[in-house]
Amino acid sequence: MTSSPLRFLFSNGVISDPSNTPPVTTFLETHPGAYTTTRTHNNASLVLFWERHLKRLAESVRILYNSNPQLLFGPNKTSIPLPSLSANSFLIPSRVDDLVNDSMSKVLPIALKEWSGGEELSITTLVGGNLGKLGESGDLEQEGNGGVLDVSIYIGSYVPPVFGVRGNGAHLAVVGRGRDAAAAKYSDWVRVRKTLERLRPPSGTELLLSNDGDQILEGSVSNFFVVRRKDNNEAKGESIHCFEVQTAPISDGVLPGIIRQLVIEVCLSKGIPFREVAPLWSEHEFWEEAFITNSLRLLQHAETIRAPSSWESLHSDSWKDISWKEKQFEDGPGMITTIIQKEIMEKVVSEGHSVRCFV
Repeated sequence: MTSSPLRFLFSNGVISDPSNTPPVTTFLETHPGAYTTTRTHNNASLVLFWERHLKRLAESVRILYNSNPQLLFGPNKTSIPLPSLSANSFLIPSRVDDLVNDSMSKVLPIALKEWSGGEELSITTLVGGNLGKLGESGDLEQEGNGGVLDVSIYIGSYVPPVFGVRGNGAHLAVVGRGRDAAAAKYSDWVRVRKTLERLRPPSGTELLLSNDGDQILEGSVSNFFVVRRKDNNEAKGESIHCFEVQTAPISDGVLPGIIRQLVIEVCLSKGIPFREVAPLWSEHEFWEEAFITNSLRLLQHAETIRAPSSWESLHSDSWKDISWKEKQFEDGPGMITTIIQKEIMEKVVSEGHSVRCFV
């Protein structure tokens, strides 16, 4: 055991020296590709929603290869023509699954030997392109079943926030435009989002994205939801049918998050009114609850949301130069948020992937 942060990186068949392994954000900034992040649960006995993550990872690889190859191979490595994936698209899911699961079986047992307990493990998987494997023939099947793909897996320690505990709510701030190529999750976004950090208020938990200052799309590392009262003039009530859960649709340019999809499934199964529409800041007085989701935090209720009084002020050099408007929520998660969180935690167990499959 060691007092330093747990860090293991398996890349190109080699496990790096933990003492020389950079933070995961630094690694992603300097390595192009599609990626996904999940974590363990229940004292590192389960990996959360592993099959869903593999499916989205394969889809991200396909999207980037066909439409934004520079985000998969790197900006200086796509000058040669790439063969079309149209005839090979059906091979991508099984290829990514095989490569990633093989890498997990090599690095996870080593990380678990060094794991001291009392926390969970974060698992970030990056699939990048390697034109060195393409070969002169341009055959996607060069170098075995991996083709032109390389896999890196980064494992670190993570302490999940406890849902509903006083002070564990999110403080959100609307600070910038939505992402490009949002249908795929890619590592270059880590570099882009760093440019927004100058506008993060000191208490800010997460940065929200909007293209016009009114329609809120998502967070920089999360999806964003509000619970809006359905009728602007309706008196407050306790029935779930008095409310509507809203989140921006994929077509608006938001990441198809794993937990985002689970929230939709929960709302449909529990009869909670739900609509895929971007929450409007101009209607924030009717928001009763709000929360963000991602695969590390799962679901975190919002305590405050800030938005700039003037959208043009986001050209400022610092958050100090911006006049903010603030929406405050009652202390603790609301009724709808609590129902959704409870159902997601049940899915965590039912869809958990045993770590014993990798060791």
